[in-house]
This record gives sequence, structure tokens and C-alpha cells, in this order.
Amino acid sequence: MSNIHALSDVQSANIGASTRVWQFTVILQGAQIGEGCNINAHCFIENDVVVGDNVTVKCGNYLWDGLRVGAGVFIGPNVTFTNDKFPRSKQYPDGFPQTVLEPGASIGGGATILPGLTIGAGAMVGAGAVVTRSVPPRAVVAGNPARILRYLDAGAAS
Repeated sequence: MSNIHALSDVQSANIGASTRVWQFTVILQGAQIGEGCNINAHCFIENDVVVGDNVTVKCGNYLWDGLRVGAGVFIGPNVTFTNDKFPRSKQYPDGFPQTVLEPGASIGGGATILPGLTIGAGAMVGAGAVVTRSVPPRAVVAGNPARILRYLDAGAAS
């Protein structure tokens, strides 16, 4: 059974078992949230968003249409996701590019992720990074624009 705070606005019926949704969070009707997730306070999740199992979404995140979040992903506080490469007021694209966070990726607080990118499995994005290109699996990136600093050893604990 999910634990949905009374001060949240959850319109989706697709919330997995043991997922916690904290106060002042809005989840629109079409969103899909997996099992065992922790969606912290002050978040917004649009219709065309899929979140896998055991994902942590810290406070202050807006997950826009087109975002796909794999199992075990960590999204730190106040990460900025974008879904329109050429935004204009009152001019909407026919569809939004998919941004994919592969399983086990971690996004540090305050990072910015441009639309249509893939953050590889087990990759780590440093706090405040501006990610302008896809990130390979197990890469550690930081900076503006984000650059690969190193790769995590596949056998080591991340």
C-alpha cells in the first residue's frame, strides 16, 4: 500500500506499493510511479513520466513530460529537467524528446539536464552540473558544461 500525504495532490492511480508521496507534491493522472519510491515534498510530476521502482526524488523537483527514470535512480534536491529544446510561450511541440535516466544513476542537487539526453546506468552527475550531452554508463561528470571526470569501477560499491 502506498503512503500518500493528505496535503499532496495525486491524480494518478499508477502508484506502486510502498511508495511514499510527501506533502505539497502534485502527480498528474497519466504518470506512472513504481514500487518503493520516495517522492519528497514540493515536487511536480507530469502525465508522460515513468518512474521505476526504488527511486528517490528529493524536494523541489519537477519531472516534465518525456522523462523516463529507471529503477534505483537518485534525484537530488532542485534538479532542473527540461523537455523543450526551443521553448516559446504558447507554442507547444507535437511531442517532447525523451530524457532517460538509466537504472542506478544519481543526479546531484541543483544539476540541470537538457532535453533528449540519456544518463547511463550507474552514472553520477555532480551537484550543479549542466549536462548538455548524454552521459555514458558509470561515468562521473561535473561542471558547466558537464565533463567526464572518471569512471566508476564496476566491482566497487558506488
